[in-house]
Amino acid sequence: MSSRSLSARIPAYKNAFSSGELQRTYQDLVGVVQNLRTEFSKRYETEFSVAAVLHGYIDFTYFYLQNEYLKSKKLKLGLVFNHQKANFELWLLGQTKDVQIQYWKKLRGAKWVNPEAMPAYSVFEAPLLVDAPDFDDAAKLTETVCSQFDALQREILELLEASE
Repeated sequence: MSSRSLSARIPAYKNAFSSGELQRTYQDLVGVVQNLRTEFSKRYETEFSVAAVLHGYIDFTYFYLQNEYLKSKKLKLGLVFNHQKANFELWLLGQTKDVQIQYWKKLRGAKWVNPEAMPAYSVFEAPLLVDAPDFDDAAKLTETVCSQFDALQREILELLEASE
């Protein structure tokens, strides 16, 4: 974070918006996440309830997924587009901060869990895609995100069950 005053940062802020490119790119990326959410609602309708897309902040656009098992543990998954990294992540989230802390402590040995510090918004944030996403091929992107989600969510659910 910058130590400069808000007023001193305004010219750079205005400059970032001046061409309109930032706004168009942000809107297009939110659209990608919205399309993924629609696909997830269809593809996983018997496995997960899929919440609406949330994009109130410029850093993350995401939607939640929850099944009965996760709900019983006061947990949910978040399919998150991290704008700074321009990539997708799968987050394990607690219903409250106390639940997140409980599972962060319980899962400290897992490969996605930073044993030194819990993330601000989740128990852990697992990268979903190894390579940079190809945003120009929507069908391929959707298939890649879905296949990686399939594998990762199974691994996460197995980890949670094994930790009981």
